[in-house]
Amino acid sequence: MKQKIFTVATVLFALMFINGGLNKFFNYIPVPPDMPAELVKDNAAFMEVVWLMPLIAVVELVGGVLLLIPKFRALGAIILFPIMVGILLLHATVALSGLPLAIILSGILVWILWENRAKYMAMLN
Repeated sequence: MKQKIFTVATVLFALMFINGGLNKFFNYIPVPPDMPAELVKDNAAFMEVVWLMPLIAVVELVGGVLLLIPKFRALGAIILFPIMVGILLLHATVALSGLPLAIILSGILVWILWENRAKYMAMLN
């Protein structure tokens, strides 16, 4: 049962990042009209660096797809870790309304990392 829950959580987590990456390219999710002014300002700053959002989108897509393939799940989790840290920090400092979801997603990522810890031991030894 634990394995099924883990698999469902991993697939949903991966799909969230695949969706986020695709949205950065195709902009199919509308921007909420009630976004905090500071978040709008931060997003505008991110857009000033022309290559940054496409890079984040590619990392989200690659990491999300790798999470869907059990053999490469550990690599996908490591790739998405810095993105998740950024999401968590953004919601902890600027957009507090998204913090609960960011904490849940961070917990799922930590769980994925923990379940694949044996694969990381070779790097640490």
